[in-house]
Amino acid sequence: MAQSFKKIVIFGVGLIGGSFALALRKAHAVSEVVGFGRSAATLEQARQLGIIDRIGEDVACEVADADLVLLATPVGQMAELMARISPHLGAHTLVTDGGSTKGDVVAAARANMGGRISQFVPAHPIAGAEKSGAAAAMADLYVGKKVVLTPLPENSNESVARVRLAWEACDAVVSELTAEQHDAVFAAVSHLPHLLSFALVHDLAQRDDRDLLLSFAASGFRDFTRIAASSPEMWRDISLANREALLRELQAYIGELTMMSSALEAGDAARLEQIFRTARELRAGWAERQGQ
Repeated sequence: MAQSFKKIVIFGVGLIGGSFALALRKAHAVSEVVGFGRSAATLEQARQLGIIDRIGEDVACEVADADLVLLATPVGQMAELMARISPHLGAHTLVTDGGSTKGDVVAAARANMGGRISQFVPAHPIAGAEKSGAAAAMADLYVGKKVVLTPLPENSNESVARVRLAWEACDAVVSELTAEQHDAVFAAVSHLPHLLSFALVHDLAQRDDRDLLLSFAASGFRDFTRIAASSPEMWRDISLANREALLRELQAYIGELTMMSSALEAGDAARLEQIFRTARELRAGWAERQGQ
């Protein structure tokens, strides 16, 4: 790919931001990457790993002539960053993000970007790993993975197309939803599963015989609880940011558990088998479509 972006500025050069930079470098789609972050050690590591060319020092100077700015920090930090960069954005500088929730990020942008709101195109790359930090970044993280854009009414078609181009250069598959659709969808298929995984492990952690229980845990426990190894701070923020949609999904799940509890109490084998069969068929169809 011909160099589509002369300069990209990334706030947060860990897994998401670092992988974005590496993927664009691999595609020869960017000339220069400048990194900002809260940890000088992480930034220096990112520079040594070839993720960024330079460690940014002056935010106003760097964003003024950037083609694209990526906010790859926890969503709780984005409002402050938007307020810092907005007065200094160049006329053609676009801003996007990698946040796992969109309603709160859009609200933060509207509160802090003022007349620059048309330059912000929200996004969510559906890719990740349990490891974090610059050392976890990889050039192929987004290959074949979904990235959801949630364009604003103020965004021009050209701006959305430019942000789409950046993610497609990472070999991602780009889709579009509204922010509201995004948060409802991911409450069901991402945020709730994380909540349930954390809840199961937390339950075991409170038990006196947890070491005995874990000594017999095998692949089922490992697969179900893998995502409980994710960042507690990040998932605290995601859960609170999307709490309304997540509460709706949690209540629906409690209803499912209540139904299964009633079937167990009644010894209703047919009902249990029907629940399990319906779930198995849906899971098998989904896995087949995913090539798994």
